[in-house]
Amino acid sequence: MFLTFALAAAVGGCGDDTPAPAVTPPPPSERVTAAPVTLACGSSRLKIPAPPPPLARSGTFGRLGSLARRLTVKGVTWHDDDGEQLRAGVVCGVRTAEQFATLVARSTLTAYRGKPALRWTTRGGLRNFMWLESPGTAVYLAATPGLTAQLRQTAAAIRQGAS
Repeated sequence: MFLTFALAAAVGGCGDDTPAPAVTPPPPSERVTAAPVTLACGSSRLKIPAPPPPLARSGTFGRLGSLARRLTVKGVTWHDDDGEQLRAGVVCGVRTAEQFATLVARSTLTAYRGKPALRWTTRGGLRNFMWLESPGTAVYLAATPGLTAQLRQTAAAIRQGAS
């Protein structure tokens, strides 16, 4: 019986005021975001933010098949494991709204931030959006159907004059 009491006191901490060790939770994981990309047409530079994970940068492009004439194109592509894709770039050389409006056949002319903009969908389902940021520089964005919401977020975050 004494042995039972001694074990209960030792194990149960009968009257023991020793505090339980504090458990420190791990720090919250910080969201790792990729570095933004800077693209330029001459001296006009645009800072394009990298999209959030799970999109990962997957390459560059220098041509847009939808353009009615050959222009300088510089862009980057991101994709995820499901095959969804986001593209962002600049189209150099379009100086006026009139030139811009005729740049893509079967596109819809609209406005973005008070500037002329075009939107169209390719046969493969890619949603395309482009606006004339300044004379000589158009911003181009495109996304597969699952990422169309990302187009608006990316467009809103693009900044001019970044280095």
